[in-house]
Amino acid sequence: MISNVLPFRMRKALALVLSVILSLSCHPSKAPEPAPEPPEAVAFIAAADISSYPEIEMSQPVFYAEDGRQAHFLDILKAGGVNTIRLRLWVNPGSAHSGLEEVEAFARRLRAMGFRLWLALHYSDTWADPGRQEMPARWRSLDFARLKDSVREYTRNVTERLRPEFIQIGNEINSGFLHPAGHLTQNPQQFRALLSAAAQAVRAASPGSKILLHFAGLENAPAFFQQQVAGVDYDIIALSYYPIWHGKDLALLQAVLRQLGQRKPVVIAETAYPFTLGWNDWTTNIVGLPEQLILPDYPATPQGQWDFLRQIRRIVRATPGGLGFCYWGAEWIAWKGPTATDGSPWENQALFDFDHRALPVLRAFRED
Repeated sequence: MISNVLPFRMRKALALVLSVILSLSCHPSKAPEPAPEPPEAVAFIAAADISSYPEIEMSQPVFYAEDGRQAHFLDILKAGGVNTIRLRLWVNPGSAHSGLEEVEAFARRLRAMGFRLWLALHYSDTWADPGRQEMPARWRSLDFARLKDSVREYTRNVTERLRPEFIQIGNEINSGFLHPAGHLTQNPQQFRALLSAAAQAVRAASPGSKILLHFAGLENAPAFFQQQVAGVDYDIIALSYYPIWHGKDLALLQAVLRQLGQRKPVVIAETAYPFTLGWNDWTTNIVGLPEQLILPDYPATPQGQWDFLRQIRRIVRATPGGLGFCYWGAEWIAWKGPTATDGSPWENQALFDFDHRALPVLRAFRED
């Protein structure tokens, strides 16, 4: 205790000296970074990918809750039980959409509303998926050493700026990413080296962020995570599952998730289902035929869509290590008008009907 009889300035100076001495005796010169929260402690993820919403919002669409009340799109998602928002990030897109400035500004809005952020790094200037992994234009002339450094620096920068709770290194990287340098079959060692460089950058920039690796479909998924990414530092296995591309056998989905869950915690990173086979613009929809559905259990109706997502949630919940799911294209209404040929190919799989009213499927986000 510092004596009260000492002059105030002397007491203040002595207190400062004592605090410095105590801090040096109790702590190393540089405090260690906090340990990441273990993946098994992560609250169940009920996520929606709404990456196109900043663009759609510019057309000022009006949305309605399920009971018909007009409400803001994000408020409807929040009230519906969505707790995490997944956003794609392109390196240098042809427009401002899905670029760093737009994503960063949108992420601030989402954080202010209490959403967790799931960042999906495409490492491309445009869409990345199993059949398309185009290297960003500004990296194409680099040799491999400089490419790896660029991937590390880019990943560090976006991670520091956004500090997402979840960060996905690559999108549907079945064939690798950053082709041709990171092509899985042509350059498997370089593929793993690029993944590791990105993972190391995340750990350095935001140790609490959970790293996801993302594979599309069920076939070959166990082999991919057992063999192709062996030695890479990551936390969570992420799968895409769409019946149109990955089969209609939900029992197989459950079996694959159980197998993967023995290795790492697992999430469904992308899934969706139609509430109708109709359309609301002149853009060809990706799902539009009965043979693309899981019939008779899940017809293309509001009830069928709800039942499908409810079953996905139940399967993940029943999987040891199952962390959650993400609904892709939740926002992708026909925002360009009923005659647009370059509008939405997904409006019949959104979480809102053709009148922009929330569908019953939103209830699956908060059901246990």
